[in-house]
Amino acid sequence: MALAPKIASTSVPNDLEPFWMPFTSNRAFKARPRMVASAKGMHYFTPEGRKIIDASAGLWCTNAGHNRDSIVAAIQKQAAELDFSPTFQFGHPKAFELASRIAALAPGDLDHVFFCNSGSEADDTAMKIALAYHKAKGNASRVRFIGRERGYHGVGFGGTSIGGMVANRKQFGTLLPGVDHLQSTYNRAEQAFSVGEPEWGEHLADELDRLVALHDASTIAAVFVEPVAGSTAVLPPPKGYLKRLRQICDKHGILLVFDEVITGYGRLGHAFAAERYGVVPDLICFAKGITSGSVPMGGVIARKGIYDAFMNGPEHVIELFHGYTYSAHPLACAAGLATLDLYRDENLFERARKLEPVWADAVMSLKGLPGVLDIRVVGLMAGIDLASKPDAVGKRGYDAMESGFHDHGIMFRTSGDAIAMSPPLIVTEEQIDEIISKVAAIIKQGA
Repeated sequence: MALAPKIASTSVPNDLEPFWMPFTSNRAFKARPRMVASAKGMHYFTPEGRKIIDASAGLWCTNAGHNRDSIVAAIQKQAAELDFSPTFQFGHPKAFELASRIAALAPGDLDHVFFCNSGSEADDTAMKIALAYHKAKGNASRVRFIGRERGYHGVGFGGTSIGGMVANRKQFGTLLPGVDHLQSTYNRAEQAFSVGEPEWGEHLADELDRLVALHDASTIAAVFVEPVAGSTAVLPPPKGYLKRLRQICDKHGILLVFDEVITGYGRLGHAFAAERYGVVPDLICFAKGITSGSVPMGGVIARKGIYDAFMNGPEHVIELFHGYTYSAHPLACAAGLATLDLYRDENLFERARKLEPVWADAVMSLKGLPGVLDIRVVGLMAGIDLASKPDAVGKRGYDAMESGFHDHGIMFRTSGDAIAMSPPLIVTEEQIDEIISKVAAIIKQGA
């Protein structure tokens, strides 16, 4: 049984108003807060000590579970030794050690790592690398990006532009020019209640050929896709779809970028989804699971040929004019190394593969409950579409999240009227049963 760890304060602040909360219905939250004060393993604990099972790994990030002792110890030790060191023209050993470990996990010749602090920064970094790469290769006209409907690539202007979630875009004007989008791979009529990758939809990759014909390949820098779209409630790729995208990109000299901010570090039973799907992209964006959410960190892994294209000219000249103050922050690197040790020592990626059919069977048992329109399961991820209320789209999903926290002791993500789940990789079969039992009760309650 998980016990609430000792915390310095168990009180709810008297004044909640000053904090403008991200991606939150602020007025509703502040009227009835959902507050957590500590965490351990598979659970959060409220300021009152009430236990909340974490069915979403925080924000898809605490893959090794919460407050793991070895990660905490590594952060504490690093803070006492080296709190900060610039990585502009200087370095510290753990940055190079972590880059080597990540490169060793990545498939093919993805062997150079550029660090940043989040998935959003990783996507914008990959966009800049793609533009600069083509310019270095003498193809400066390649400035266009292709994203995908219902895709999510963070909240920077670049990532928002190539993303395809309407609510994330509509408040911010025209965003970046020169961006187009592939159609979503999801079709409920053809794919409903799919376990793993749906059989239907490989041909949707051919939409890229149409966009190339429209814009001309000489103008297109890169295609960005999530191997599994997560933030839009788990959309697995159709069988063969990603391989077909790779073939089309190769044919036209376009870079293929996998946004693995969610799918990286075990979520699909492998270090990266690229391994699961047998596709080597040109760039991989990562974040979240690299430190199990303990310290902010993100990055981009580049193939050797991309890195080498920059290594020309006088050696004293900066090759890529890009970076962040906290790129490869010492505490983040220490956390990343300790997290990779946990993944290795506890065989968490292999564990996720073994649990996948157990998870799938459990989640699919929700089929037939009132208002359940579709369920999608892949790896240790699941999306459950609920019927919207006729007069309030998104309210059923919000009510499910709120009831889950306050009435049933569970935390999960919602996207509109869909429930998205992605438990830490340490989840047990008993805890899977607990999660599904709670979700079933919530769905019935809200029907």
